[in-house]
Amino acid sequence: MALAKLGVVVLDCPDPRALAGFYAEVLGGTVEGEGGWVDLKVSDGQSLAFQAAPGHVPPTWPAPDDSQQFHLDLTVEDLDAAEQGVLALGAKPLDAEDRSRSYRVYADPAGHPFCLCAC
Repeated sequence: MALAKLGVVVLDCPDPRALAGFYAEVLGGTVEGEGGWVDLKVSDGQSLAFQAAPGHVPPTWPAPDDSQQFHLDLTVEDLDAAEQGVLALGAKPLDAEDRSRSYRVYADPAGHPFCLCAC
């Protein structure tokens, strides 16, 4: 028996509304809230939350001496089309050169790593 159930994944960032908007464009859904805490309600019932962190320092990826802290795996049907979309929204490639793999790694506008993964 589980002791708890996952409520929401929260990403620290300098501008919660802006980062929620980025992920709303990538995942769909509705951005709710203002100020220091903003929620993204995705249509499949999942949510992401974004919390203001004035001293936010993005993780370094890859860095053998530092942790990436966490990353999101986002499942897509067309890697090339999804890549063009996230780059147009402000994502930066971290490790997207190897076209033989079924995933590519990017940083969101606040520097959090995420992967686009072919389904």
